[in-house]
Amino acid sequence: MGVQTTVVFTDLHGSTAVFEALGNALATETVTEITTRIAQQCVQNGGRVVKTLGDGVLAMFPDGQSAINAVVEIQRTHSSRLLRLDPELRMPMRIGVASGEVEIVAGDCYGDAVNVASRLCDLCGPYQIWANAAALVLARESQGTSFRVLGPINIRGRAEPCTVYQIEWHEDVASDFLTMQGALDPAQVSGERDALGREVELTWSGNTRRFRSFELPVQLGRVRDADFVVDDPRVSRVHARLEWRNGSVVFVDASSYGSWVRFSGTTGSDVLLRRAECVLHGRGELALGASFADASVPTVSFSIL
Repeated sequence: MGVQTTVVFTDLHGSTAVFEALGNALATETVTEITTRIAQQCVQNGGRVVKTLGDGVLAMFPDGQSAINAVVEIQRTHSSRLLRLDPELRMPMRIGVASGEVEIVAGDCYGDAVNVASRLCDLCGPYQIWANAAALVLARESQGTSFRVLGPINIRGRAEPCTVYQIEWHEDVASDFLTMQGALDPAQVSGERDALGREVELTWSGNTRRFRSFELPVQLGRVRDADFVVDDPRVSRVHARLEWRNGSVVFVDASSYGSWVRFSGTTGSDVLLRRAECVLHGRGELALGASFADASVPTVSFSIL
């Protein structure tokens, strides 16, 4: 017989590059230290660690509130530690949370909640926490923690999309760690389409291009043979690319001077990316080569359709 529980998946982003930089022995020691600390934090917050998965942890909690408390603490602790490391050695955390019925077999757990939590962990970006609506039914926002709806997202293996929230956990954390949400349009709220979209539309200087998911990846840059050309000296020859990854559009900065992302409908900090990436959703703008504070910065509008 199944049991109601809240499942948490954590994953370290960028571990492959760290293994290349440190070598297998030292990188393995580093990853093991991190996953051990995460497991301890789960237990301290009332959870049970089911297993570790290389650079990740699978845990179960009796309710959504204890799970949210744990993952917020995990993100804050881990991100604070990252600030003391060289950028090339940082492995930011991404976390998926889902409540539902699971089956316990030989100490392992199976079921829809496991699938959803794993999928949300795959879909969200570095430093993010995504949770299904069921995980937040009895959970409460607190100082420095808030729940922002992303909308309906299709999950592989499920007939119906699930409504997904991002857990805003930042509390005196550097603004370039944050990804802010855009306002949902009526179609997303009513569940008529996947919030992560199937197409992306880009507009700059009167030029509009629409790319379908199967056409990605595409490159944005200054060179003429880029898929989307932004002819400005602050833009690198190949400045960034858009990838279709696990059902979402991912903006990957590859530039010399960085990119800034601003989601429509937000009042928080813009997202700074320097050789980093961010999941795009809704609508917003991309500032290439300089921040939005520079009124002349080349700004590309995007819409996830």
